[in-house]
Amino acid sequence: QIDILEDPVIKNVIVLQTVLQEVRNRSAPVYKRIRDVIQNPEKHFYSFTNEHHRETYIQQEQGESSNDRNDRAIRVAVKWYSEHLKKIEDEENIQVIFLTNDRTNKEKALEEGITAYTCEEYIKSLIANPDLVDRLACVSDEGKEIEGGKIIFPEHIPLSKLQQGIKSGVYLQGTYRASRDNYLEATVWVHGDAEENKEIIIQGLKHLNRAVHEDIVAVELLAKDEWVAPSSVILQDDGQNEDDIENEEEKENILKTSVNKDMLRPTGKVVGIIKRNWRPFCGMLSKSQIKEARRHLFTPADRRIPRIRIETRQADTLEGQRIIVAIDGWPRNSRYPNGHFVKNLGSAGDKETETEVLLLEHDVPHQPFSQGVLSFLPKMPWSITEQDMKYREDLRHLYVCSVDPPGCTDIDDALHCREVENGNIEVGVHIADVSHFIRPGNALDEESAKRGTTVYLCEKRIDMVPELLSSNLCSLRSNVDRLAFSCIWEMNHKAEILKTRFTKSIINSKVSHIYIILLKKSWTPFYKNNALTLSSPEVRFHMDSETHDPIDLQTKELKETNSMVEEFMLLANVSVAQKIYEEFPEFALLRKHPAPPPSNYDILVKAAKSKNLEIKTDSAKALAESLDKAESPEFPYLNTLLRILTTRCMMQAVYFCSGMDNDFHHYGLASPIYTHFTSPIRRYADIIVHRLLAVAIGADSTYPELTDKHKLADMCKNLNYRHKMAQYAQRASVAFHTQLFFKSKGIVNEDAYILFVRKNAVVVLIPKYGLEGTVFFEEKGKPTPRLDYNNEVPSLTVEDTTLHVFDKVKVNIMLDASNIQHQKIRMLLVEPKV
Repeated sequence: QIDILEDPVIKNVIVLQTVLQEVRNRSAPVYKRIRDVIQNPEKHFYSFTNEHHRETYIQQEQGESSNDRNDRAIRVAVKWYSEHLKKIEDEENIQVIFLTNDRTNKEKALEEGITAYTCEEYIKSLIANPDLVDRLACVSDEGKEIEGGKIIFPEHIPLSKLQQGIKSGVYLQGTYRASRDNYLEATVWVHGDAEENKEIIIQGLKHLNRAVHEDIVAVELLAKDEWVAPSSVILQDDGQNEDDIENEEEKENILKTSVNKDMLRPTGKVVGIIKRNWRPFCGMLSKSQIKEARRHLFTPADRRIPRIRIETRQADTLEGQRIIVAIDGWPRNSRYPNGHFVKNLGSAGDKETETEVLLLEHDVPHQPFSQGVLSFLPKMPWSITEQDMKYREDLRHLYVCSVDPPGCTDIDDALHCREVENGNIEVGVHIADVSHFIRPGNALDEESAKRGTTVYLCEKRIDMVPELLSSNLCSLRSNVDRLAFSCIWEMNHKAEILKTRFTKSIINSKVSHIYIILLKKSWTPFYKNNALTLSSPEVRFHMDSETHDPIDLQTKELKETNSMVEEFMLLANVSVAQKIYEEFPEFALLRKHPAPPPSNYDILVKAAKSKNLEIKTDSAKALAESLDKAESPEFPYLNTLLRILTTRCMMQAVYFCSGMDNDFHHYGLASPIYTHFTSPIRRYADIIVHRLLAVAIGADSTYPELTDKHKLADMCKNLNYRHKMAQYAQRASVAFHTQLFFKSKGIVNEDAYILFVRKNAVVVLIPKYGLEGTVFFEEKGKPTPRLDYNNEVPSLTVEDTTLHVFDKVKVNIMLDASNIQHQKIRMLLVEPKV
């Protein structure tokens, strides 16, 4: 009932140590939430160490289970506290109430003269706050079975039996991934090293057996003659009616039609749940048609999550609002899980609300930094002390400048360049010394590690570190003294590196916020030789200064200076990677970019071939060179399209710990080793790299977690997850702002290029907006045109018109708001006319 306990109405609560220990064992997230409530001074929640208090400590009796012993310990503490209050003047009339959902414990308490209620009884007695009832969690899975509902799902096998079955190989354990496009299908990614049956398909309601996206489940493989193929049908769950199970069976039959034998994949059924990974879900209420009804269905924003049945009396006020709902359980005779209302976020479509939904759905930690975290910030006014200068070089005499676009407040890098006496050139990259301010293991460090990265949305930045650091003390602004970590090279005029050194330093940047062209001597930067230059249409919105609505979309352009700075940053990252790996072969935090499997490139090679161009993909170097050559005078935009397509063939780059891996290569940068050192304000990985480098050059001391490769590997896992989620959240933010833009624009026609052809649609890119969308040729309620898809050329013939990849077309763009929760940009082909 944590949602109830967090409500501002509930105050003056004592949580016993016995209870806290039990919560800690059962659920880390709930334990953290209850600790936060206890720390909030306005709530007056206290924890009492009853297990270490003479009058409340009890020993387990012979034949008493530890559960019964704990129940008794709780009753003893309640009783003692009531007696204790009676002895204190002015406190003798305070009533102590014992809340428990354990039926036996409540009965025993009442027999012993303690005032006891279940949580539900107590909340329902608070008549001044009727809305609290909505936030009650349904207590047991079984208790809330729909009266007389018939059994739909097979029973779940108990955990102990599942574990035996997994050991003996009868069942497989894996992560359940629901499909976005088809609610009757899912895949389970099997854990462990098994090469075969890595991915198991689950199809049909009974086989899905109440598993929810991201749960850890146990699966039993079906016999080979029951294997199925991944379906290419799109099925959305639009059923309002609980009992419409026949309809479901009809839909399941659609899945089974027209399958060719080569497509069959290992198929199984979920037999039990090993660990539920339920989180609070954002979405909207689908109000029941029945007048005065209290039971309604909630439709989550994430299409992979089933609908949830909730009871609420505020359905009228919640219609059209984005709300949060938590799942409580899923009985065998219920088509949907049961849950309860947690919170109203605001009106759907409203900018603040949708940003909040986007952050919650991508699991981006965005609550303001707590007092506990902020207490570790330096006290203002801050200045550099004698102590800070230990192990540091004073580089304030150097002409250092930062090169960042206007409007940027978190500047983490700066450069200097000068000729040295022997005629060589010295170039230095200076990075904000964030690890000086964030010390290992304190609350500030833990919070930054959890966040992992700063998240940039269209008009909001969710900082990884508090603003005092990100926009002030660690930001290399001009004309102020700042602490830095410097990487300095000496090179000759051919840009060959002769010496590299690292030092903690103090700098005073002379210029920031402008793009300066410098170093335009006769030498070209280093990375141009092998690295891939890929294109992704980054979109920037111009905002209306009053309403903050997007009024214009433009594609970001990269300036030459930007690419020069980039070169030195890459070089610094490579230099630091070599140094920390040399010093800590087992504990270096590095970044790798795996080469894509050759088949990933099929689509690129075929598309280029259709324009009589050859793209070589045997190495990153060959790819980069053939992309540079792939020019077409009459079609200048073609090269950009090819680069965008190339981006889609790539794998994700990831952080890893050098002692846990043996493939270090970074494919995109064509470098044998790489790490992230240059952005510690906005990436936690860089902070760890700074700490490793500092220990390597004797500028700081080490600590146990820094040289524990298993801890580092776990940290990399979290960082990779946070980076992926930040990327998805950014895309979702661009998508939402694009919708706002077209909402105000109405219908427009624009030039577009075909990027991909599918069986019933083409995917197009609109250069003017850097916007991608799908043009479907099958529409509900309209006759389907004759479609002929050719995988070899890639082309799609619609009636008599053939569309190829890279064809220039004209599309009509409009906002389709018919489904308020899933508004989308609709595109129709205008030219060629189909």
